[in-house]
Amino acid sequence: MISVEKRGKTAEEAIALALEELGEDRDNVVVEVLDEGSKGLFGLLGSKDARVRVTVKASKSALIRDLLEDIGRALRISLFSKVSESEEFIFVDVTGSEVGMLIGRHGQALDSLQYLLNLAAHKGTDDRRRVILDIEGYRRRREESLRRLAERAAEKVARTGRPVTLEAMPAHERRIVHLALQQNDAVETRSEGEEPFRKIIVSIKR
Repeated sequence: MISVEKRGKTAEEAIALALEELGEDRDNVVVEVLDEGSKGLFGLLGSKDARVRVTVKASKSALIRDLLEDIGRALRISLFSKVSESEEFIFVDVTGSEVGMLIGRHGQALDSLQYLLNLAAHKGTDDRRRVILDIEGYRRRREESLRRLAERAAEKVARTGRPVTLEAMPAHERRIVHLALQQNDAVETRSEGEEPFRKIIVSIKR
């Protein structure tokens, strides 16, 4: 991170000088007042300048990449992260030869890591864009798999007339199934049970 130290008659004057040198707004920096300074006797004798350190905040993309690199080093795995931002989301794609351990069973480790990235990205800022993390295209493949699962369940229900209960899955995966069958005229879906064992039941539309 880029930082500068400046002196001024007051802390505010020193901060203004630092912002001018950095070419940044106050909202984009972290300010540390190293010395408040003093006016001295009659504002002349023994006066002491204020001293501040002003540091440019890391961008969200840089912060997320740094955190993932730290995790990779801690786990002794090599990973590469690509971060792209939109007005509503921050998308993170991670690739690497040993990153499968970051996905876990049914993506549980992936969801936990995504939660941590969101906490880190939102800390100390009003920017509440959601971080969406994917590893080796897992979310895309899982979404396609869930749609196929939903379609097979709907076909079975329509053929037999008996309801089908799907495996327990987290809320965002249940939403994919609900949406996949939303336009199906033959069946309807509902969720039953308590988290984390909540399941979708596909049944004939009443």
